[in-house]
Amino acid sequence: MSARSALKTSPLPLFADLAQVFKRPSGVVAGGDLITSIRSFDLFGAPTVAFEREGIPYLVNEFWTAGQRQAHSLHEVSYRGCFKAQLPEFFIERTTREGEAVHDPFMGRGTTLVQAALMGRAPMGNDINPLSTLLVRPRLAPPPLAAVERRLRDVPWDSVNVDHGDDLLAFYHPRTLAHLNALRFWLEREAPLDRPDPDPVVDWIRMVSLNRLTGHSPGFFSGRTMPPNQAISVEAQRRINERLGAMPPERDLVKVILKKSRTLLKDGLPPAHPQATLLTGDAAGSGTIAAGSVALVVTSPPFLDVVQYADDNWLRCWFAGIDVAAVPISMHKTEAAWERMVRGVLSEQARILRPGGHVAFEVGEVRGGRVLLERLVWSAVEGLPFDRLAVTVNQQEFTKTAACWGVSNNAKGTNTNRVVLLRRRSP
Repeated sequence: MSARSALKTSPLPLFADLAQVFKRPSGVVAGGDLITSIRSFDLFGAPTVAFEREGIPYLVNEFWTAGQRQAHSLHEVSYRGCFKAQLPEFFIERTTREGEAVHDPFMGRGTTLVQAALMGRAPMGNDINPLSTLLVRPRLAPPPLAAVERRLRDVPWDSVNVDHGDDLLAFYHPRTLAHLNALRFWLEREAPLDRPDPDPVVDWIRMVSLNRLTGHSPGFFSGRTMPPNQAISVEAQRRINERLGAMPPERDLVKVILKKSRTLLKDGLPPAHPQATLLTGDAAGSGTIAAGSVALVVTSPPFLDVVQYADDNWLRCWFAGIDVAAVPISMHKTEAAWERMVRGVLSEQARILRPGGHVAFEVGEVRGGRVLLERLVWSAVEGLPFDRLAVTVNQQEFTKTAACWGVSNNAKGTNTNRVVLLRRRSP
């Protein structure tokens, strides 16, 4: 879909009165090579549309594909609210060189960090939930598949006999649950959470297991449930079982883990790259990252209180031994509170970015397009040492995952990636 045709279908107030938009002069942004590159972009056959609205310059096009599984296979880890790997790739390619540091203060499943590693950059990331490190770290230095297969033989699969009542049996066959507990206790012993450098093979097995806990196909440990980026409640799963008239079938955990491992590794390993820095804590504080050491920040914060990350990840946290109630995940109900959070985070990014370094701050859409978060980011930057360059809008059609939720394209949900671009000023 071209930028022009995509704009015509958008319900957002931003793109109202298109006749005036296309008459507006395009020379409204500045910012050096990055903006020049974006304005001249026409890889998919359409020119970039440039205009200004309420003092903010916009650049609109299809900058990366909306197709499924177009990125490296190491990205194929489900996580709610994540962006495609093509987004960080687009900005890493245009603003950094090999060996330079790329940071994500809300790293989630680690899309930015994995892509940085694949491009020979130094991955840096932070997240308030320690679960993120468990999802990211193994994929930055994957072990050989043969080593995974050998290590799985060490798990005492039939050694655990724990009575969990009926709750988790809504998701798992009794024998599958027994094996899952055996694996969970083995992982806790072999790679405890407080060990900063766990056995990389055990670390990998845990990461894959975390991503096979629930899903809607035989490639998961559970019976049929919701898409794998959201663990629903026990009560909701029982209703699904009743509607399907089926209980969870027995699964072969070793077979499932090896199959997913092969899928993740099918495109090969990341090239040699600088050592990663992975932090757990508030995105507004990353004191162990040296001032001026980062070339690029690519991130996407929680969109107000739209995604319930704690609820979505409760089963993963149970398996990993993380007390999800103790993780202070921020949920901002008001625009003012969200803007204050953004300002604190960007203040810290200004400290760690080198002069001339960039921020690509993705905000998507919320409230059916009624709240345009890029305007709050634009306001939050006021007075910080950044040049506000533009907002890029990547128009896209919905993907298979969105269709799975019954969402129609350009009607509900996130139709566009809206990325606020900033450049760190020199002192």
